[in-house]
Formats: sequence, C-alpha cells, structure tokens
Amino acid sequence: MALLDLLGRRWALRILWELRSEALGFRELQARCDEMSASVLNQRLSELREAGIVESGDSGYGLTERGRELLKAFKPLERWAKTWRP
Repeated sequence: MALLDLLGRRWALRILWELRSEALGFRELQARCDEMSASVLNQRLSELREAGIVESGDSGYGLTERGRELLKAFKPLERWAKTWRP
C-alpha cells in the first residue's frame, strides 16, 4: 500500500503524466504542472526517485523502466474512465 500512498499524494500522478513521453528539466516540469511550488515539486520528485519510478539525468527527470511499467498498468483504468465521460 506504500505505492498507493505515494501516488495519492498531490501532484504525484501529474508528474508521472508529464514525464510519460520525454524527460523534462525542473523548470519545464514545474511549468507543465501549473506552476506548482518548487518545494513541493522537489519533494515529490525525491519521493518518486526513492521509489524507483523517476530518475534524474543530464536531460532532466524521466521515468525509469519501473515508471513506464506503472503507466502501462494504468491503461485499463484509463479505458474504464473513458466510459464515464459525459
């Protein structure tokens, strides 16, 4: 349940969503996340790195293999959610 606790924290899923297709630098990621505060972004990135979902490198922050697998696991939920659209 630690993973659900982490993913339930504000901004965690949004960060993963923004990193889904490319690595991003800190400022770009912050801008894409509606200018979330730098301290919160830094904390979430730290937590996601500690969980092995996000990594940092020369090109910025990106998903690890584990992070990409996690997003794949959300596909059935995404399909289900589309049935609830008005």
